[in-house]
Order: sequence, then structure tokens, then C-alpha cells
Amino acid sequence: MHVLVATDADWVLDEIVAALSGPDTSFTVCREGRAVAGVVASRTPDLAVLDLQIGSMGGMAVTMGLRLDESGGLMPHVPVLMLLDRVADVHLARRCGAEGWLIKPLDSLRLRRAARRVAQGGRVAEPEVEDLLTVVAAGESDTAG
Repeated sequence: MHVLVATDADWVLDEIVAALSGPDTSFTVCREGRAVAGVVASRTPDLAVLDLQIGSMGGMAVTMGLRLDESGGLMPHVPVLMLLDRVADVHLARRCGAEGWLIKPLDSLRLRRAARRVAQGGRVAEPEVEDLLTVVAAGESDTAG
């Protein structure tokens, strides 16, 4: 499996490489979000793991750009696993077209499971996040009337 990792944080890169490394895994690292499309064009990864913050262009904008290029026939589909900073970012991850997301802090087991599922065409959303969003939405409807 070839994994594109886009982050400008060394600790995030270290955790991803440690969790996903194996004899059949290779990595390409982008420290700047604007470089991701060019890297994908030169070698399509099996999975893109995008940090929410990547230099001057974050993971949300990168994912939207990949999806736009894909819909225009300029680029193949690249499964995206986004690494979010907080629960409030989940709405944005959904809207930009990411197949999966995890909220930091990361751990190897969650990251490995999510990466495998997204790379195989599945979707990943942390259940506790979905539960929290349901509770928040129910609270909003209670106060609406």
C-alpha cells in the first residue's frame, strides 16, 4: 500500500509512519497542502492521510481540491482519511468528501483500523463522535420550540 501523508507536524508524521509501517507499505510526505495535487498526479496513492493543518492549505481545502479534480476527470479517486483537531471539525470533514476521520490524539490501533478500512473503500467515523453529534442535534431541537 502506498500512503500519502500530508502534515507539517513531525509528531503526527511519526505516529502515522509508526502505525502504518510494514513490509508492503511505502510513504510519500507532503509538508505543504498545495503540493498534494502534484504528488497525487505523479503517483496515485492507495490512501491519503491528511492533517487538518498543513502549512498554508489545510486538509479540508486539499480534500475539496482532490474531489473537484476527480469530478473533472483530471485525477483518479484517492481515499482520504482526515485527522481532525476537535469534534466541531467533523461537519467540515463530511462536507469536503473525506471517507473517514479521526480526532486527535491518535493511537496506533485506531489509526491502523481506519486506514485499512478507508483504503479498502469503506468509511470511518468514530462512533463516540457520531453519538455526540446526535446528542447535540437533539439538544438543538429541544430548544427550538
